[in-house]
Amino acid sequence: MSTVEYEIRNTTELRNAEDAVRMAELEGMRPLPRISVHAFCESEDLQRVMERCSNDRRMSKVGLRITSGGIAAAANMFASAPTPNLIILETKSGAANLLSELAPLAAVCDPSTKVVVVGYYNDIALYRELIRNGISEYMVQPVSMPDIMMAMASIFVDPDAEPLGRSVAFIGAKGGVGSSTIAHNCAFGISRLFSTETILADLDLPYGTANIDFDQDPTQGIAEAVYAPDRLDEVFLDRLLTKCSEHLSLLAAPSLLDRAYDFEGQAFQPVLEVLQRSAPMTVLDIPHTWSEWTRSVLSSVDEVVICAAPDLANLRNAKNMIDALRKIRPNDKAPHLILNQVGMPKRPEITPSDFCEPLEIEPIAIIPFDINLFGTAANSGRMISEMDPKSPTAETFSQISHIVTGRIAVKKAKKGGLLGLLKRK
Repeated sequence: MSTVEYEIRNTTELRNAEDAVRMAELEGMRPLPRISVHAFCESEDLQRVMERCSNDRRMSKVGLRITSGGIAAAANMFASAPTPNLIILETKSGAANLLSELAPLAAVCDPSTKVVVVGYYNDIALYRELIRNGISEYMVQPVSMPDIMMAMASIFVDPDAEPLGRSVAFIGAKGGVGSSTIAHNCAFGISRLFSTETILADLDLPYGTANIDFDQDPTQGIAEAVYAPDRLDEVFLDRLLTKCSEHLSLLAAPSLLDRAYDFEGQAFQPVLEVLQRSAPMTVLDIPHTWSEWTRSVLSSVDEVVICAAPDLANLRNAKNMIDALRKIRPNDKAPHLILNQVGMPKRPEITPSDFCEPLEIEPIAIIPFDINLFGTAANSGRMISEMDPKSPTAETFSQISHIVTGRIAVKKAKKGGLLGLLKRK
């Protein structure tokens, strides 16, 4: 390998490592508030970066507009129009001309408008001069999507605000694959393993089973929260929660058919925001349906877990869901996959390797079919770790709890154990 090739390889690896660090920082970033942003881009590179920002779930409340042009275009536009909360300007001007070029824009900007300048000169003196003259941030090309997002967050997100809790959504690739059972056991495991205050929200309003699985009969729950968004805050939510264990609370579904549960796309967003402010961990049990409100919830959470059984219909649905989620969550990790009910007697199945190959994703867990264990737990209103804490299935739920909370990395499933047993069968 030549010296040039070696340097190129090292540079590429360094950039990839830096990008990974930036994306990791972005995962913990709070969503941006409802602000207006106008970006003026002189290069296609920055325009692509801004378009990628516009698709990020943390920008769901931001009104972003992208225009080709630089400082002069911005000054001309805002001479006859009000300025937004934030203006992002790309310019190739150096220190000698930049401040004079910014003067016409400064004359028409509202005092509350923030300005971020993206330049091409790594000049500390220029940076200090711009900050001294009221520019909020000066960034040097090349800039990445996380760079822009973190810059906006540093301006508009209160650094002293309470951190938001993590949210994990469980959804089945098909009805009856045990997604709710897995969600409930994982919520119980997270609260118990880590002594973390956890809220389990059952979003299947007509047919939810969380109240049955935990042997509870609450009179209030998720319906009161979603139908009264104007009253919803941490105090009101606390009155709707049912205590299931020391660190686990349940926001139960009514499980009644006395009305039709039709919701608009953003109906559950106020509930999700209050849940994230109320507990370090929120587990969402989402019904197997595809609507505007389920898309909205899935695009907003930190982690998505798809549960599937090893048959063709599940494979097709899982493939479609993963592809759709990659589009609506382009800057997030791929959803996790759990294969459930594996090894059911007399049922033709797709092997785990053949199931996962077209999905281009490895399962974080493979749960064997065990009708006695799961049936007994469901009928007694108890979790698997309560019924048989030393069982392999209980250990599997413990591993899932670690993975979805980010406490351990996802590892490729080893051969042997269940995989080896299925292969021999």
